[in-house]
Amino acid sequence: MTQFSLDALDLAALLSSRVCHDVISPVGAIVNGLEVMEDKDMDAEMRSHALALIKSSAGEASARLQFCRLAFGAAGSKGASIDTGDAELVTRQLLADERTQLNWSVPRALMSKNKVKLLLNLCLMADATIPRGGVISVSSSGDEENVSFKIEAKGTNARLAATIPALLAGETEEGSLDARAIQPYYAGLVAKACGLDVTVAAEPELVTIEAKPAAVSAASQEPQSAVA
Repeated sequence: MTQFSLDALDLAALLSSRVCHDVISPVGAIVNGLEVMEDKDMDAEMRSHALALIKSSAGEASARLQFCRLAFGAAGSKGASIDTGDAELVTRQLLADERTQLNWSVPRALMSKNKVKLLLNLCLMADATIPRGGVISVSSSGDEENVSFKIEAKGTNARLAATIPALLAGETEEGSLDARAIQPYYAGLVAKACGLDVTVAAEPELVTIEAKPAAVSAASQEPQSAVA
């Protein structure tokens, strides 16, 4: 693995590409629905289907944009705090389908912007591990200064991409990144800015992602002496 560093312009470009990738599908569906509506020979049933497509796709696009605004955007001035209730809302909107259930156990409070951004990015990573749907459980412990996050994703064929741990650590195999890999890499950058270490673990039908203060994470990895 090679330690990798992006300049600000490349990071911004790749994040922009990622956001565009997330919204292009529902926006394209809206366009298709409008084209169908323009057909003068369309019957009432087809018009109803087209309207339903436009409505659901607009809601999906809005949900994705609101989530990205908090997860990737500035979301206020430097040093600003974000309400974790807002983080829960945008996450529920993003995962609002019949396949995925969200259990949110993070107390509502004002939290530093970067820590909320990290939490949202970890939720996004967790969702990607259960493409067939399942249950995502989000919890936190500790106070604002020493907060830890834990996200568990349970689902059929839950799978963690082999590149994720390296990307979180700022490393790549090929010495380059594309829009598909930028999100976990960015999550690692945000975690570092927060003074948190992110660890991931996978077992059959369960992926666990944790973020802990760096000092706590290092201490937990120290070998314990045996006591007779």
